[in-house]
Amino acid sequence: MTSPERTLLRPRLRRLSNHVIDLIAAGEVVERPAAALKELVENALDAGATRLEVALANGGCDRIEVVDNGCGMSPDDLAMAVERHCTSKLSDESLTHIVTLGFRGEALPSIGATARLSMTSRQHDSDTAWMLRLDGGVLTPPAPAPGAPGTRVVVEDLFFATPARRKFMKSARVEGGHAESVMRRLALAAPQCAIRFALDERVVFDFPAQSLVERVQAVLGETDSLIALDEERNGLHLTGFICGPAATRATAAAQFLVVNHRPVADPLMKTAIRVAYRPVIEPGRHPVLALHLQLPHDRVDVNVHPAKTELRFADEADVRGLMIGAMQRALGHGAGEGGTRMRFSVPARQSIQYPAPEPARPDSGFLSAYSSLAGIGAASPQTQVRAPSGFSDGLGPFEPVSRPVIQPDEGQRAAFPLGAPVAQIFDTYILAVGQDGDLILVDQHAAHERLTHEKLLAHYASGTLKAQRLLLPEVVDLPPGQAERLLEWKSALEALGLEIDSFGGGSVLLRTMPVLLQGGDGVALLRDLSEELAADLDLVPGDSAAFERRVDAVIARMACHGSIRAGRRLQQEEMAALLRQMEQTPRAGTCSHGRPTWLRLGRDELEKLFGRIR
Repeated sequence: MTSPERTLLRPRLRRLSNHVIDLIAAGEVVERPAAALKELVENALDAGATRLEVALANGGCDRIEVVDNGCGMSPDDLAMAVERHCTSKLSDESLTHIVTLGFRGEALPSIGATARLSMTSRQHDSDTAWMLRLDGGVLTPPAPAPGAPGTRVVVEDLFFATPARRKFMKSARVEGGHAESVMRRLALAAPQCAIRFALDERVVFDFPAQSLVERVQAVLGETDSLIALDEERNGLHLTGFICGPAATRATAAAQFLVVNHRPVADPLMKTAIRVAYRPVIEPGRHPVLALHLQLPHDRVDVNVHPAKTELRFADEADVRGLMIGAMQRALGHGAGEGGTRMRFSVPARQSIQYPAPEPARPDSGFLSAYSSLAGIGAASPQTQVRAPSGFSDGLGPFEPVSRPVIQPDEGQRAAFPLGAPVAQIFDTYILAVGQDGDLILVDQHAAHERLTHEKLLAHYASGTLKAQRLLLPEVVDLPPGQAERLLEWKSALEALGLEIDSFGGGSVLLRTMPVLLQGGDGVALLRDLSEELAADLDLVPGDSAAFERRVDAVIARMACHGSIRAGRRLQQEEMAALLRQMEQTPRAGTCSHGRPTWLRLGRDELEKLFGRIR
């Protein structure tokens, strides 16, 4: 049985109509109401507007209205504005020096092809406004109309000409949320422009023309926790503000990136943010920041995507290195400084009298490591204060003890942002009183973990990390394959103070530990390290550069196993030493796993808890 002959039909080529071309282009440029809104607001800003009023109905699906006080357009300008690839924003055809937000000449014809578009514009030196309409691609030429100087654009029934696209629109709440996100990004990129934004007659925000820091505070909703950045390298200039690890979000919606005054969502810059914050925030949390990168226009390509939110940098390594370095340097504060504090607004309080640390005792192993930082200064006691040293077994009062205190001057108070320790709770948390009267709670294990982490890292970087030989080597039994994986990195681990040898089968012998981890659990440490190395299949033995990138994570694991644990009772001087060291240690606002090391409870929070204010 033979198969029937197949007749191959050659498809015929045909030229698409301008209307279909416009609909195809509209699908790329105007994917949802927020995309149309972005193009309209960018046009207004490019026109030199200093005041914008934006209103949406039904999330922008029914109506988008943008009114600006920009330069306005003549009748001829209006007619050309709705033709494809007509623009006033390119001085030449090289696409290498784009200084405006828009430049493709596609937005208005794309919107007019799928919706009912009307534009009313008047130049400032004219006494007449002109109005043009474009409904589903059908043009009504400009005609005289009443209107103020500037331009008013109204988009109605978005996607009425493409029902399939309209069917996939989300709810008004979702579309409105996307529109609000777009408006906040544009508002941050143009603080010199006053912007009023309303959704379904509800005013979402009304920003006056502001300085950059005022606009950042208004958009981010953060005031006290901002850390300023201003760094330059190889022709790149990074400015803006970041928040410390205490201010994080469940999503990246509070990250605002601007390149040459253009809001972007660039993957390279997002990756740099993740790398910079990875050592100080919990996995799954996202930092809060607003950054502006300025660089020569010929070193960045903005013509990568119709939405113009992704970029291509000529020097990706320079951009990545500048961002990571600048953010990590800004995050390198001691606890209680800069953005790592969890601040609250509280009324001014009388200054606190700080207990002077008692002399260090030689039997305190923990204290000996920090005794040089525990002292407050050579000042004689002036008064006596009673501070609790513990709880009674029953329901009786605190057992008071007398301690000498000193009255610090302004400079000393500024040096002790974590205050004075007064008690230990559950043998886990240190309770301190700040200079403004706030209560401060410190997780002793998390805090000491960060201190140990930073000391190990500094010693490793300087080549001064010392190891101590164990009196009796520890035998560590590991699951199949993990012992071999650990031994592949024998020389790298020795540089970290961990000398290991094979002990046959699935076991290794631990011979040394870093001096800084004296008393730590070496067996548990090696088990954790072997598990992590085995899980990282991209880490090739002998690739020292790849291992260097993981050193911070390895040291974090070491610090965890070498730190004081929850449940250990500390003396008053040990608590004071810990707080003083935290204030001088970089990244001490969070532990090595990103958890907060300390929390602050101000007067307002306390009074809410007791029902004094609501």
